[in-house]
Amino acid sequence: MIKAVIVDDEPKAIQGLSWELTNFSNDIEIIATFSNPEDAIKYLNVNTPDCLFLDIQMPTMDGFQFLEKLTKKDFPVVITTAYDEYAIKALKHEAIDYLLKPVDSDDLIETIQKIKKYNSRLDNSSKIEEVLLSFNEKFDKKKITINTDGKLIFLDIDDILFVESDGNYSTIVTNKQQKIVITKKLKEVDAILPSHYFFRIHNSFIVNLNKIKEFIKSEGYVVMESNHKIPVARQRKSDFLEKL
Repeated sequence: MIKAVIVDDEPKAIQGLSWELTNFSNDIEIIATFSNPEDAIKYLNVNTPDCLFLDIQMPTMDGFQFLEKLTKKDFPVVITTAYDEYAIKALKHEAIDYLLKPVDSDDLIETIQKIKKYNSRLDNSSKIEEVLLSFNEKFDKKKITINTDGKLIFLDIDDILFVESDGNYSTIVTNKQQKIVITKKLKEVDAILPSHYFFRIHNSFIVNLNKIKEFIKSEGYVVMESNHKIPVARQRKSDFLEKL
């Protein structure tokens, strides 16, 4: 069963699409609908459906702006619109398909097949990822595995200088001045980094203890080998000194 979410600013359009989806297919369950895009974004940033049916023309933000605001996009998107000029743009925004309103039953059947194929490939990819992660955790203790931009990066612990928080994202800075942005909160990153190498010295920073060059006590910051200055939170200072 495909668990779907519908986002459309018109309640009547939501009702119509819901009826079409459930009437023409026994494979779809509508788990949530939203006429307010902001409410939908909050929901989708913590929940992952099997598919999103998204209207393009909405007054507060269009469908493409909506997609840009999502922090999680681990599901296929189907654009719904009354105007076919949006088709090419929809596909460029990584939508797997688009449906013209009113929805044609044959088009809907083809779209459902595309959703199934997409999710099947996603499942297989997740299984491969689990195997790689498990292998890395068991046999290579000097590396961590980072999932970003549709690929797995096997990062040597010794290459990491520090990690900086940016809301729902985190940026890993390496000793080669490379910046790797990942869709994980700092708390999640902290959980996968080995605690004997790394310490969260501030709400916004985790540092590699082996890469600290100086600790300026009077001003409350550390200087990394890269000369980055990173603040030490007062409440974490004593724990930090114990770690050192």
